[in-house]
Amino acid sequence: MKKIFLILSIVSSVVCTAQNKSIVIMNATIHIGNDSVIQNGIVGIKNEKIVEVIDASKNKVELGNYDEKIDATGKHVYPGLIAPNSTLGLTEIESVRATNDFREVGATLPNVRSVIAYNTDSKIIPTVRTNGVLLAQITPRGGLVSGTSSVLMLDGWNWEDAAYKIDDGIHVNWPRMQTRNWNDNESTLGAPEKNKEYEKQVNELKKLFSEAKAYNELETKEEKNIRFESMADLFSGKQNLYIHANNVKEIVEAVNFSKSYNIKHTVIVGGQDSWMVTDLLKENNVSVIVNRVHDLPGKPEDDVDLPFKLPYLLHKAGVLFCLNNEGDMEAMGTRNLPFMSGTAAAYGLTKEQALAAVTLNTAKILGIDKTTGSIEAGKDANLFISTGDALDMRSNNVTHAFVKGKQIDLNNEQKELYEKYKNKYGIK
Repeated sequence: MKKIFLILSIVSSVVCTAQNKSIVIMNATIHIGNDSVIQNGIVGIKNEKIVEVIDASKNKVELGNYDEKIDATGKHVYPGLIAPNSTLGLTEIESVRATNDFREVGATLPNVRSVIAYNTDSKIIPTVRTNGVLLAQITPRGGLVSGTSSVLMLDGWNWEDAAYKIDDGIHVNWPRMQTRNWNDNESTLGAPEKNKEYEKQVNELKKLFSEAKAYNELETKEEKNIRFESMADLFSGKQNLYIHANNVKEIVEAVNFSKSYNIKHTVIVGGQDSWMVTDLLKENNVSVIVNRVHDLPGKPEDDVDLPFKLPYLLHKAGVLFCLNNEGDMEAMGTRNLPFMSGTAAAYGLTKEQALAAVTLNTAKILGIDKTTGSIEAGKDANLFISTGDALDMRSNNVTHAFVKGKQIDLNNEQKELYEKYKNKYGIK
């Protein structure tokens, strides 16, 4: 027993030393994340934090105070990208039901917590880190109220290790006003028809929120209600209310619903038609997590490039937004998040504005911008180094990545297979 304890003590000591090692990144182009760039910059990391960000062309820097020096000449340093509204770690193979753990049985389940189902051993997660995505909001799916999401670092032995912000908000799937009749042989998309259950579903949401609000205003509670207890922070303003809605009328009703319960922080998730109601969103301080940019328009009459230019339309109107990748092959496709940002840059945004859409903007919406989302002194050292443009799939090549100052392994199964067969066939 003493030998085992000694070995564990040595391992623990080595791990702590590695994490506490101070690092300086030199001679890099630093993309701060707040629309500014330092061409010849230095980033200092100590005790999990960024301690200094310096323009070396204007200031003299003392480099002797760091344990490790990384020369990033000709390379770029970016804040760690953040993937919101993701099932990463909750699913492995979409077509194999046993590997999917993002949905519970029931319609209104605010007390369901996605974080406890997060699988740190997922083989998908390392492939996502390879492209610079270092944090993700792990989100449940299904029903009218899916449950509660949490923000996790994409590194750790278990969900407790990976936790960054626990229970950041509750997710509501706003009922659709229209459904599609897939039995209509004349339409490949299914003929739209009125959702006969719409009023009933909205009333079910109103009932839940009214009862939960009244319950949490009681000074003494005779019986504990777990569902209502889980919504206490939502009404006090400590949690976000994420409402998944796309149609313009649904977005308007969702915003008015949130106002009626005095919810302080409301976020529209999806928001295909959000560009039509930007005044309403701004007036009520509602932000938008935009659906994947690499997608088709939602309606036949929409501009064919609407998904590409939607981020610019929201930015132009002054609405806070960020990008996500909900949809088919969602978890594995999260690695394409930086390239979706690059597409938004090709359709109106500047490169730095597009970068903010997957870094600082996301951090602001999720309520973690005080500690991450940009490369600034005092924030957690969540960042990565690329030899090229991180938003360009042709040149992005991440060589180093850090989560809370700890350098993480960028290897993954796909890289191993590449090396295996490259060596087998003698490819140089």
